[in-house]
Amino acid sequence: MVPTLDELLDQIAAVSGAAAVDADVPLTQLSDVDSMDLMEWLYSFQSEHPEVGADAALFADDDGRTTLRVVHERLTAGAVAPA
Repeated sequence: MVPTLDELLDQIAAVSGAAAVDADVPLTQLSDVDSMDLMEWLYSFQSEHPEVGADAALFADDDGRTTLRVVHERLTAGAVAPA
């Protein structure tokens, strides 16, 4: 099961040490979250939810506007129902 948006934000905050993470700020502008934090979170997520098939493409940012809300939408859209 894919975590809720709030759970995802809490997980990212825990990995990064950020006091709070705004779901609507572009990834490139998150001051307390860097790409290593995102990859650490992704590795943990992949281990806990292999059925989702998540990979680094979640963070694709062709237009500079990808946010954690977009990442969550991508996760939700790609989720595979449990067998």
